[in-house]
Amino acid sequence: MRNVLTLILAGGKGQRLEPLTLERAKPAVPFGGIYRIIDFTLSNCINSGLRRILVLTQYKAASLDRHVNRAWKFLHRELGEFIDLLPPQQRVTEQWYQGTADAVYQNIYSIEQFPSEHVLILSGDHIYKMDYAKLVQAHIEQDADATVGCIPVSIPEGRHFGIIGVDDERRIVRWEEKPENPFPIPGDPDRCLASMGIYVFKTPFLLNELCRDATLPDSRHDFGRNVVPAIIETSRVRAYPFRDENHKEAAYWRDVGTLDSYYEANMDLVSVDPLLNLYDFSWSIRGYHPPLPPPKFVFEQTDADRPRVGHAVDSMVSPGSIISGGLARRSILGCNVRINSWAEVSESILFEGVNVGRHAQVRRAIVDKGVRIPPRTRIGFDPDEDRARELTVTEEGVTVVSTLDEWKIA
Repeated sequence: MRNVLTLILAGGKGQRLEPLTLERAKPAVPFGGIYRIIDFTLSNCINSGLRRILVLTQYKAASLDRHVNRAWKFLHRELGEFIDLLPPQQRVTEQWYQGTADAVYQNIYSIEQFPSEHVLILSGDHIYKMDYAKLVQAHIEQDADATVGCIPVSIPEGRHFGIIGVDDERRIVRWEEKPENPFPIPGDPDRCLASMGIYVFKTPFLLNELCRDATLPDSRHDFGRNVVPAIIETSRVRAYPFRDENHKEAAYWRDVGTLDSYYEANMDLVSVDPLLNLYDFSWSIRGYHPPLPPPKFVFEQTDADRPRVGHAVDSMVSPGSIISGGLARRSILGCNVRINSWAEVSESILFEGVNVGRHAQVRRAIVDKGVRIPPRTRIGFDPDEDRARELTVTEEGVTVVSTLDEWKIA
């Protein structure tokens, strides 16, 4: 894998995840208590033997930069290994990135600084486990100019992805980007074949195509909309079926692009047998682990009219958290969370540093970093009441309290 340069596109604004992305890029949004979304892509890279990585940032990247520098600076540059963060430099034009292809095009100078035979392009905002080395090997063996990772999805889901048609040799012969009526897989009328936003290119071929696309005035300079559809008739473009390293019956790949999909993916982690296995150490997911003490559960006073017992059930509790006479049920608690006496948190995601006051009740909610929930406050029980406080309530009834919303619940 030393002849492969990996680019991770991590500049996404993530508007559908607002208000969680008002102060951070989508790849920097916490997931599963101790991780950020980008940790899954970076872990896949390291587990795949890919150690020459450029992370392309743009939108509100301070949180993402800080996390990568804390968690992912263990590679040895003297051995040719690195994870470098590349903010927009306007080296080519004075514009910000206009699309995924333009983001790579504007960093051609950096790509040329690291000689490679192949370039692997990934998105930093999906949750999955995948061995990219197998993808690259298939790309080389087939002598493809470009290879696209793909996965079957339902027809309704297909409206959000590039939809691929392949021949018997997995050569891509058709491509429609986010069609209103996705065409199905032959013999499988309920599913279509979707692009995962994962691409491998021969390096010279990629650079030539990026330069060609940059000259087209009507192009949106996007891999899925412009670059790949333009090359399928004239070049060897192959599809690579997703091979899951999660070792479950069904393949796991999540685009947590909406608040509801993000909430559901997190809530799955607290089930007895979650779809995403974080406890498989043969394919570890890495992240930043601050020097914090273990979580603590205190008080057991059961003789009062209302028991005061610090405990968690069907929950994930991160280091530094204290459940002080309160209850967490089917919830994910980030680092340094505190649930005070007689408070109850259920079916919720609490980010780092959240403090839940005495007798407060939080249900089906996402609470952002550092929010202090006052005593006796109720969140997530009455959607109309939450909307009246100008909190975000999703279509599925999940209430979101951002850092900027704290004054609304005071």
